[in-house]
Parts: sequence; structure tokens; C-alpha cells
Amino acid sequence: MTALEARLQEDQKEAMKTGDKTLLGLIRLLRSQLQYARMQAGEGWSEEKAQEVLSAAAKTRRESISLFEKGGRMDLVEKEKAELALLERYLPAQLSDQELATLIELCISEVGARDLKDIGKVMAALMQRVKGRADGKALNERVRARLSGTQAI
Repeated sequence: MTALEARLQEDQKEAMKTGDKTLLGLIRLLRSQLQYARMQAGEGWSEEKAQEVLSAAAKTRRESISLFEKGGRMDLVEKEKAELALLERYLPAQLSDQELATLIELCISEVGARDLKDIGKVMAALMQRVKGRADGKALNERVRARLSGTQAI
């Protein structure tokens, strides 16, 4: 069991004691997703893979929020936002805008990117460095803007 899974188990017990149904439901779902991913990974299970599962869960909620906002379902938007806020407790700290700008510039110079054709190379290098500490979609938008020269990072 990874440290993340142990923490979720302890938090589940606490949520049961306090009667926090939102947190309890979220933790049960996350533990189920982690258990499934562990079975799929077999011997290669690690703390990093557990964090990837949680990052994917956060990404799903961000996408749901966007879709529910477009559909005018503010009740579901609030539910997803509440779950995302709880989920972020278990994710690594997000990088600041300045840290992201520095990493983007570093990756651009490393791969020798000159225009939008090189965005794939830059994103591959960048995603290896951020590993769940930044939203990939937002990063892509920033890199695209930087490489197209439309705006600064």
C-alpha cells in the first residue's frame, strides 16, 4: 500500500466518524479507482502511479465542470467543484505561473523549438517535468501562445 492509499484509508475512517458524505463518497470512489489501477499495473505499482490516478480524476472533474457550465447545470458545477477542492488535498502542490513560465522557456530552448510545428516536442519535455503539478490543457495553451508569438507566457 502506498502512502497515498494509507492516507485515503485514514481519511475515510475520519469522514465516516464525522458524517462528511461528500468526502466519504469521493474517497470511496478514489480508492476503487486506485485498486483497479493497482490490479492493472501488477508488480509495477508505485506512489507515482497512484498520483497519476488522482491526477486523472481531477482532470475528469475539471472537464465536467466546463461541460456542466456550458449546459447551464450549475447544481452539478457546484458538486464537481466541491469534489475537486477535496481531491486537490491529495495532489502535489501546483506550480506557480512564474515556475511554469521558466519551465516552458527551458523546454523550448532544450528542444530548439521555433514555431507551432514543434509544440509536440515541447509538450513531451514539459509534461515529464511537471508530472501532475500543472493542468496539461492550460500548459498547452501557454506553449501554443508562446510559440505562435501571440503573447508572452
